[in-house]
Amino acid sequence: MSEHSATIEWRRATPDFSYRTYNRSHVLRFESGVEVPAGASPANIPPTAPKTPGVDPEEGSVAAISSCHMLWFLHVACTHNFVVDRYTDHATGVLEKDRAGKMSVTRVTLRPAMVFSGAQPTAEQLGELHEEAHEQCFIANSVKTEIVIEPR
Repeated sequence: MSEHSATIEWRRATPDFSYRTYNRSHVLRFESGVEVPAGASPANIPPTAPKTPGVDPEEGSVAAISSCHMLWFLHVACTHNFVVDRYTDHATGVLEKDRAGKMSVTRVTLRPAMVFSGAQPTAEQLGELHEEAHEQCFIANSVKTEIVIEPR
């Protein structure tokens, strides 16, 4: 078992505290010392609220799934003696009402593209590597979101 933590800090930067105008900007601080500016997705707040540069929770969720899958893919590829030189993913998440009618990130699609040195995996082997990575991914195992993997 391991434990992981983050500190989320928000401070009011507006004279009032009205839903239509209060600021959504905040900071995510991680154990590693990294600080990430964060805020609400512009699609989810009133247009009168201040715009916030930074990562919104939905983007962060998509990024966590993609990052976890990538790290497991690299591990699995390495154990199968494939040499990965580059891995890029353009992941997207869909926020919509789920079966219970609640707003939820219902689907995340990963579109990883890899560059290999030496032996190249066949399309079948590539699919197996991604399947094994998906099965091992801690984040994928922790969410109810459908995760689709479309290697490019």
